[in-house]
Amino acid sequence: MPAIALVPETRIGFWFLGTRTWTQHVIRVALKDLVRLIPQRRPSYPVVLDVGCGQGKSFRPLIEHFAPQLVVGLDADERALERARAEARLEHTPIEIHLRDAAALGLADRSVDLVFCHQTFHHLLQQQAALQEFYRVLKPGGLLLFAESTRAYIHSWIIRLFFRHPMHLQRSADEYMAMLREQGFAFGPENVSMPYLWWSRPDLGALEWFGFGVPREREETLINLVARKPD
Repeated sequence: MPAIALVPETRIGFWFLGTRTWTQHVIRVALKDLVRLIPQRRPSYPVVLDVGCGQGKSFRPLIEHFAPQLVVGLDADERALERARAEARLEHTPIEIHLRDAAALGLADRSVDLVFCHQTFHHLLQQQAALQEFYRVLKPGGLLLFAESTRAYIHSWIIRLFFRHPMHLQRSADEYMAMLREQGFAFGPENVSMPYLWWSRPDLGALEWFGFGVPREREETLINLVARKPD
């Protein structure tokens, strides 16, 4: 297997990604938003690929929302996958777990119904290659659920202090959308959401809490997007 390009997470970052706060207030909130953006949602998506599955905290929510027959969890961090395997053993739905780079998925062409890429893409060192892989493995009509923090958030003081990312590769919401369209994915304004959640703000929501409201003019910190591979 070729070497995996990886920016290792900090110790505090690794801890946080295994907490109930991460599961309830980040993963589940993002999925709730993404689900409402899906056009003509199906009762089941038989094969779901969780790219950057980390410690497996997304397995249960993905099964609840998409009723898959198989979940494929992929991550580049063996430490995280040890915990993901424990999460997988709790589920009745079959879950395969692989140590792989997102730029080399190792899956067959047109073998996946839905790709879930949540807070993963901004970690990747080979972003264009990873996007090509997502497109390749998706079946025609398959969906990419793309949920990312933008450059404005990743470059903020709190993220620089506690987490680690390839800073030179971060993008704005508009740049992410352009990248997806260039790859061939299809989506419209109705498939895009840019929530301004308290934890993504420089003040952690303090100004709103004190009654100053949310600024109307701002650089977006998050993008949730459902893109479709054309038939």
